[in-house]
Amino acid sequence: MREVLSGSEHFGLLLSIFFFLAAVQLKARFRLSILNPLLISTICIILTLLALHIPYEEYKKSADLLSYLLTPATVCLAIPMYRQLSLLRRNIAAIMISIVCGSLSSVLSVLFLGKLFRLPAEHILTLMPKSITTAIGMGVSKEAGGFVTLTVAAIILTGILGNMLAEQVFRIFSIRHPIAKGLALGTSAHAVGTAKALELGEIEGAMSSLAIVTAGVTTVILVPLVTAIAF
Repeated sequence: MREVLSGSEHFGLLLSIFFFLAAVQLKARFRLSILNPLLISTICIILTLLALHIPYEEYKKSADLLSYLLTPATVCLAIPMYRQLSLLRRNIAAIMISIVCGSLSSVLSVLFLGKLFRLPAEHILTLMPKSITTAIGMGVSKEAGGFVTLTVAAIILTGILGNMLAEQVFRIFSIRHPIAKGLALGTSAHAVGTAKALELGEIEGAMSSLAIVTAGVTTVILVPLVTAIAF
């Protein structure tokens, strides 16, 4: 079985698509937030690779097409934002202040908890970019002196948790405004959160798409400043 899979040029791509589609059907069947398709498919892929003793490098090489498609998929997020351009213009000040405050609270909360639990500086710097997209977060972590691979894991976990818990958090804190929901998801849970925002509605998706970009740029500026002051 291992030879058949690893011998296929695109086995990683096919494996990823199969498990993701199966996870989507599982989520639709039971409607439980814990059955997040990204989480379930990731676990299934890891278990399959371990069971068949397939090196991660082989899987990654055969699934490179998915990484290539990330760029056009991200660009497509501009479409709902363009459709809500008039709404964006009317609320631009509140939107920008919200995103900056959200990014600042994300960075400072990691710093505060890291200091509280006496984590090494490298670990704190690793976790600071947890709420922005992987591409930007990796660069921020590397420049700050963090562990890039752990940053990627933290970013993915943050996105999955944001996607899973968003509706419960909105319900607990009585957050009903679509702009607030979209900004919260995009600022705290990047692209995976935006996928949830798009499920909630077009306004939520548009605001979340804007928040991804703005929060990424804001974090790039904030992390070196906080690092210089705190360390």
